[in-house]
Amino acid sequence: MDMKLNIKVWRQKNSSASGAFETYQVNANEHMSFLEMLDVLNEDLVSKKMEPIAFEHDCREGICGTCCMVINGRPHGPNAGTTTCQLHMRFFKDGDTIVVEPYRAKAFPVLKDLVVDRAAFDRIIQAGGYISVNAGQAPDGNSIPIGKERAARAFEAAACIGCGACVAACPNGSAMLFTSAKVSHLGLLPQGEVESERRVSAMVAQMDKEGFGMCSNVGACEAECPKEIKLDNIAFLNRSYFKSKFKGREA
Repeated sequence: MDMKLNIKVWRQKNSSASGAFETYQVNANEHMSFLEMLDVLNEDLVSKKMEPIAFEHDCREGICGTCCMVINGRPHGPNAGTTTCQLHMRFFKDGDTIVVEPYRAKAFPVLKDLVVDRAAFDRIIQAGGYISVNAGQAPDGNSIPIGKERAARAFEAAACIGCGACVAACPNGSAMLFTSAKVSHLGLLPQGEVESERRVSAMVAQMDKEGFGMCSNVGACEAECPKEIKLDNIAFLNRSYFKSKFKGREA
């Protein structure tokens, strides 16, 4: 079914310019993804010699984390467990007005239109989101036994795609869900346990340095996460962090 929509989108020339909402009409089809609808809108804008809307995208399969935008007040849109690229137009109605804007967080400055700078996440990973290994022949995959429950918890945490929806959803602009997911998926596995205390201390310090807010257990991060990362990871991070402080394992 075809539909005519009003897209009220945030336009901002660059990081130093003031932005404002502009409204466009677009003819879409219910089978389109949200990003395909924006492609159609941009084609129309270009045909009219107007500046197309800047937005990020890469895989369009829900795994890269780049299609970060707020749709009708919710990161990634109205559907739970869904990235923007997986959101389809059948969830909207003919004649709807859809408000699209970038993430609003101090640590995620707007670069242009719907594009924000999420390099702060990269710097948190660089601070400790890795394990150190000795070079040489790869060990046998079954040489280190890992319990099924622990492996499952680590795998669930590793599903985080670093999209930043947790930060956009949090009233404090906290990155605790993202950081805790990275701390958990490495700290729960034997390979990452060796430097787990140094890791959590370093990553939390970098998170604070980047200007993210404090976690106050609102829970909006879990509700809006497209990969449904659990708040349990934040509890794991807190326990690991206090343990590193008591042992004096500073970053």
